[in-house]
Amino acid sequence: MSAVINPATEAPRAEARRTQIRAAAEECFRRHGFHGTSIAQISKAAGMSTGHIYHYFENKEAIIADIVAQDLQRLLTLTAEMRAASDVKAAMIERAVEGVQANLDPDTAGLQLEIVAEAARNPHIAGIVQAADRQCIGSLIETIRTLRQAAGHRDSKATLAGMAEAIAAMFEGLRIRAIRNPDIDRDEVVRMFRRMVNDLLSQTT
Repeated sequence: MSAVINPATEAPRAEARRTQIRAAAEECFRRHGFHGTSIAQISKAAGMSTGHIYHYFENKEAIIADIVAQDLQRLLTLTAEMRAASDVKAAMIERAVEGVQANLDPDTAGLQLEIVAEAARNPHIAGIVQAADRQCIGSLIETIRTLRQAAGHRDSKATLAGMAEAIAAMFEGLRIRAIRNPDIDRDEVVRMFRRMVNDLLSQTT
């Protein structure tokens, strides 16, 4: 008699396995790079057979796609929460502190830079990364539009896109600084970022 699968318990178990594999792959990608990492290494780090890995992910590219999707969901949730705040500008400036700390984390920086490096030479990964970026920037633009309209500004699409790209570049650039200067003064960088984000969002056009 075959076992009956209960969807209510199977879905959480499957997600837990995917999370376990994703965490193992992230560690391997940071240590060995995308091309230097094998499914066997991920299997060993995850503490499960390669068969289990392939049951949840077709290949390493699929794992990267999952990592990118998780990061995108986190950022979309973040921008949605900022738009829902009573003071959107204050919320963005406050969240800037979290963004600085996150992007200066060596583990986070190393993984993100590895994914971007692979996107530069792998068209499939590039498509995944670029599609996620379009969604992320789009949500950030909407957040900026919300606070700017509340302040009486009527900005063009190009201006809003430029602001969003500038903010994204500021935070993503921290990942390189985290590697080049691991002793960076985080408190001072946070202070400067709060000022820069405030000035950017307050400018007249």
